[in-house]
Amino acid sequence: MSNPMLASAAGLPQDAAKDAEVSPDVVKKVLGASFVGNFVEWFDYASYGYFATVIAHAFFPEIAPTSALLATFAVFAISFIIRPVGGIIWGAIGDRVGRRTALSWSILIMSGATTVIALLPSYHQIGMLAPVLLLVVRMVQGFSAAGEYAGATSFIAEYSPTHRRGLYTSIVPASTAAGLLAGSLMSAGLFSLLTEAQMQSFGWRIPFLLALPLGFIGLYIRLRLEDTPKFRELEKTHHVEATPVRELFRNHRRQVAIAFGVTCLNAVGFYLILSYMPTYLSTEMGMGKAQAFLATSISLASYIFLIFLMGMLSDRLGRKTALITASVLFIGLTVPLFSMLDGASFATIVLIQIAFGALLTVNDGTLPCFLSEIFPTRVRYSGFAFSFNAANALFGGTAPFVATWLISATGSKLAPAWYLVGAAGLALIAMLMARETAGKPLED
Repeated sequence: MSNPMLASAAGLPQDAAKDAEVSPDVVKKVLGASFVGNFVEWFDYASYGYFATVIAHAFFPEIAPTSALLATFAVFAISFIIRPVGGIIWGAIGDRVGRRTALSWSILIMSGATTVIALLPSYHQIGMLAPVLLLVVRMVQGFSAAGEYAGATSFIAEYSPTHRRGLYTSIVPASTAAGLLAGSLMSAGLFSLLTEAQMQSFGWRIPFLLALPLGFIGLYIRLRLEDTPKFRELEKTHHVEATPVRELFRNHRRQVAIAFGVTCLNAVGFYLILSYMPTYLSTEMGMGKAQAFLATSISLASYIFLIFLMGMLSDRLGRKTALITASVLFIGLTVPLFSMLDGASFATIVLIQIAFGALLTVNDGTLPCFLSEIFPTRVRYSGFAFSFNAANALFGGTAPFVATWLISATGSKLAPAWYLVGAAGLALIAMLMARETAGKPLED
C-alpha cells in the first residue's frame, strides 16, 4: 500500500503540519513507514499461529495430535516470556537513543529470526534438538516483537496533531491485522493448493522464507525518516532520561498498572479471535482448514476497515468511554457468540467472526493511543512497551494454549469464551481507575 493511499485512508488533513510542526509529506511518510514496518513484523509473527497444526506434526510427531498441538502452542506461549524483558530493553533504547533506532533494529531481528524458522530441520532429521531450536528462535522473535507495537505507536503519536491522534495511531493495529490477513490468505491458499504431505514437507516453510526481503523493505523505509519532534526536543533540552526504567517504576507505577490491566482484554481477545480462531474452527467445530482460514480472512478485512472508524470515534468520544464500552460489550456478548458457532453454516460463522472483530476494534482502535498518552515523553516508549508486553506475556501468548487446555480439561467448547470474559472484567476495572486523555497535548 502506497503512502498516499495510507494518508487517504487515515483522512490526513492539511493542518497536520501546523499541529505536529512537520510537513504533510513527512506525516504521510511516517504513517507509511509505520504501516509497512508493523505489517512485516506481524506477518512474520502470526505465520506461526496459522500453521500451528502443521508445525506440530513437523516438530512433535511422536505424541498424540492434541498433545502435539498443546506443545506447539506451549512454544508459542513460552516465547512470550521474553517480551517484558524485551519491552524494557527496547523501551530504554527508544527513550535514550531514539524511537527510529529501536524500530529499525527490531524489524531486522524479527526478519532474520523468521527466516531461520523456515530453515530449521524437523524432528525426523535431528530429533529433540528440532523443537529446542524452534523455541530459541521463537524467543528471538518475541524479543523483537516487544519493541514494535509500542515503538510504532509512540512514533506516530509524537508526530500527530492532538485532535487526530486516535485516528492516526489506529494505523498500528490496522497494520497488525493486515499482517495477520496476509498470513491468513496465504494459509488458505497453501492449504487449498497443496496436499497434506506437501504442506508437512515444505509448504509451511514458504511464509517464513518471505520474511527477509519484506524485512529489508521495512528497514529501508524507516531509515529514511527523522526521529520524532518530541524526542528531538528532549535531546536538545538535555531531558533524555538516563535510566527510563527506574524513572518508570519510581514515579509512574499507577499508569503501569492501569496500562497492564486494560491491555489484558487486547491480549486475550486479539490472540483468541484473530490468531487461534482458525485452529478452533478446524479442531473443535470440524470445519475444513481452508474454510476456517477464509472465514478468518473475511473477518480480518472488516476489522481493518472498522479500526480506523474506532480510532476516529475515540478522538470524539474519549479513550476512557471507548475502552469501558469495549469491556462491557465483551462481558455481555462473548459467550452467546461462541455458542452460536457450534453447528453454524459457513456464512453464519463469518458473520459471528465479523461481530467479534467489530467488538475487538472498539478496544484495539483506542488502546494504542491511550497507552501512548498516559506516559510522559521521556518514558513513553518504556512504559508502553513494558506494560503492553507484560500483559501479552501472561495472557496473550498463553491464550491459544489456555484455550486448548481448558477445552481438553472441561470438555466444554465454551471454555475459551469464559476466559475472554474474565479478561474483559479485568480491563473494565483498570479503566474505571483511569483518567481521560483524549484532546490533550502529550505529557512532557
